[in-house]
Amino acid sequence: MTTLFADQYRHKTVLLTGHTGFKGSWLAYWLHQLGARVVGFSLPAPTQPSHWHLMQLPITHLTGNINDLGSLQAAFAAQQPDLVIHMAAQALVRPSYQNPLDTIQTNIIGTANVLDCVRQTASVRGVVVVTSDKCYENPEDGRPLTETDAMGGYDPYSMSKGAAELVTSSYRNSFFNPAQYGRSHQTLVASVRAGNVIGGGDWAVDRLIPDLIRGSVSGQRVVIRNPEAVRPWQHVLEPLSGYLLVGQQLLLGNQQAATGWNFGPDSADVLSVRAVVDQAKTRWSQIGIDEQPSDNNPHEAHLLRLNCDKAHQLLNWQPVWTTQAAIGRTIDWYRAYYEQNQLRTEADLRAYVQQAQAAQLIWTR
Repeated sequence: MTTLFADQYRHKTVLLTGHTGFKGSWLAYWLHQLGARVVGFSLPAPTQPSHWHLMQLPITHLTGNINDLGSLQAAFAAQQPDLVIHMAAQALVRPSYQNPLDTIQTNIIGTANVLDCVRQTASVRGVVVVTSDKCYENPEDGRPLTETDAMGGYDPYSMSKGAAELVTSSYRNSFFNPAQYGRSHQTLVASVRAGNVIGGGDWAVDRLIPDLIRGSVSGQRVVIRNPEAVRPWQHVLEPLSGYLLVGQQLLLGNQQAATGWNFGPDSADVLSVRAVVDQAKTRWSQIGIDEQPSDNNPHEAHLLRLNCDKAHQLLNWQPVWTTQAAIGRTIDWYRAYYEQNQLRTEADLRAYVQQAQAAQLIWTR
């Protein structure tokens, strides 16, 4: 896989925050496969079991909190990264209602801490800040949201992601302006946004697929509180390929890439929660649910879709797997883990790359 992304990651030092989380562990694995020197900076793995622990990756693992500016500065100074991918976050809506200040501190001030460390580290050539599709002010009018839509957010989590985007934009304009690239600075900054991500190795609480898996393993039925909610579901490898493509372009000095990007499934390939459950049950019949819609649940968007035309047209990025294929791969990963004690991470990445190569996507050349 070392010819992917024009071999741009080989021998590059990539500082990845949040590498012990679900998405972060998959990205750490992919970067390692690409020949990068991966430096992870994160809190301990948030779940047990955890994909991070199961993978046993031979990367530089630094335990730290992005809210601890001193520790973060020390990591940057010691590691001198070429690229920073910032994924560390409080990543769930419902906990943000329970601990809004923690969410705000981590997602907003933590992002500012990372960007200020970049400002003080001359080695950094590119920064990819990972936020969320929930960063937008979502009118829920059926229109897919574009990168030019206003930042916002109803709940504390969504607001914190919108604010993280504003922090990123401010640092980019003030300290890393693309128009001054190569003159007053050597760093390009982008932000990336994706929807509901699924895949093997996610054991977070209050996420649909992990909840279904826990129910299947324990023989318990899972309560579904918002079965008609529509989300842009995608396999974890889909947005990660987009993040890596953006990172590659930043390392190559492409000033046009220093902006915000949406990465999601095709507009016609968006499913309700109920439809996802129905498809998951075709792969694992033990899944059982009880629908309990309630007006007392904390507010969550009913309809959320992303317009990814910008990534399609300017980066030539395209999704590889349909949502149905992503659900099948995800459920099969968990079944292999629980029934055969096997990890399908390597097999899933290999299959994904092979299908991308067959489709002649630009990042596979």
